[in-house]
Amino acid sequence: MAPKQIVITTVTMTVFTWSGVMVAVGQTAAATALAPALAVTVQQIVSAARTSGAPRPMAAAGDKEDDAP
Repeated sequence: MAPKQIVITTVTMTVFTWSGVMVAVGQTAAATALAPALAVTVQQIVSAARTSGAPRPMAAAGDKEDDAP
C-alpha cells in the first residue's frame, strides 16, 4: 500500500470512528450536523484516490505581448 493510501485510510477511519463515538455517547445532533461534512470528505477522498497523481498539462492562455491592452 502506498503512503498516500495509508494516510487517506487513516484519516477516513479517524473521522468515522469519531462520528461513531459521538453517536454512542448520545450526541446524535452533533453527528447529524457533521453528516454533510462527512459526505464531502468521503467524496474528496474517493476523488483523490482515483487520480493518477500526474499533473495535468495547462493550456497556454495567450502569452503574446501584442494581446495586452
